[in-house]
Amino acid sequence: MSFEHYQKEFTSKAVNSGYSEQNIFDCLEYAKKLISNNVPVIYNTTNLSALVGYKKSYLKRAAIYTPYFYREFDILKKNGKKRKISEPLPSLKEIQLWILNNILYKVEVSKFAKAYIPKVSIKQNLVFHKKQAKVLTIDLENFFPSIKIDQVIVIFKSLGYSNIISSLIAKLCCLNDCLPQGASTSPYLSNIFLRNSDDIISKYCLGRNIRYTRYADDMTFSGDFDEVELLKFVRTEIKTLNLQVNDEKTKLMLPNSRQVVTGIVVNNKPQVEFNKRNKIRQEMYYIIKFGLENHMNRKNIKKANYVPHLLGKINFILQINPLDNEFIEYKKHLKALTLV
Repeated sequence: MSFEHYQKEFTSKAVNSGYSEQNIFDCLEYAKKLISNNVPVIYNTTNLSALVGYKKSYLKRAAIYTPYFYREFDILKKNGKKRKISEPLPSLKEIQLWILNNILYKVEVSKFAKAYIPKVSIKQNLVFHKKQAKVLTIDLENFFPSIKIDQVIVIFKSLGYSNIISSLIAKLCCLNDCLPQGASTSPYLSNIFLRNSDDIISKYCLGRNIRYTRYADDMTFSGDFDEVELLKFVRTEIKTLNLQVNDEKTKLMLPNSRQVVTGIVVNNKPQVEFNKRNKIRQEMYYIIKFGLENHMNRKNIKKANYVPHLLGKINFILQINPLDNEFIEYKKHLKALTLV
């Protein structure tokens, strides 16, 4: 909707409702920036309540007593350590999805950010770095919890929302005053938060013929470069956002070693790592040799969604390399089992 169209409709309704000229002027001035940013005009909690489909009282409770609107559980990371997941309850999750689809996705992020963006696949992050002299991967430590609610409020204020509305929406997206691992809004908010730094880092890299992309908290650099100088620059830049490099996960990979970007080998053509492929290969060997039910009994596999889960892993491998004949056959075999 153009501002002119909105202005005409709003003025007509406001006059009929008895608004003063000054009130109408103030409302339209407020709406102008929001409309130019292609985001919904939200004047107050009543507006937001109507848009998300939940009562004002519910929004206020969710913003004030936020921990009661999440369930928390741990998942194991590759290194054996635990990662805490904070999953919003269905009602809050629905509100967050509305915020994501109607506000956040309207905000442009850096073209060097490759994760959590509709119609952008992980493969686009990989092909950029194949066949390079060096690959440097940098992990941002404690990523989501390092992005605080005050920084999230600034994002919504920059779109044109008032202090009150920006604070309310930010509270609906945060837990314990930071981005939670498990909220649907956290990934894209992190992309918006890092937008300026992505562009500053990319400008630095372009001037030195270094390729740069960021996939969530994984920053990847490739080319022929001085890694000490590059790492020093990145540390300095992300420090301005109160972020830190996870030194344990920082890796420099040379041409004579496996160059792995977000779990994918990129030396020549992108390919999922051997150990992950081999694990699926072993499972398929037993399924084909003994039959699915026999294999699950032998391995004491109780998962009701075992086949869909295995198919998901195979589909991911084929997403990276669609011409992998071995895994095309595995997919056909599993698909045939689901039809029986």
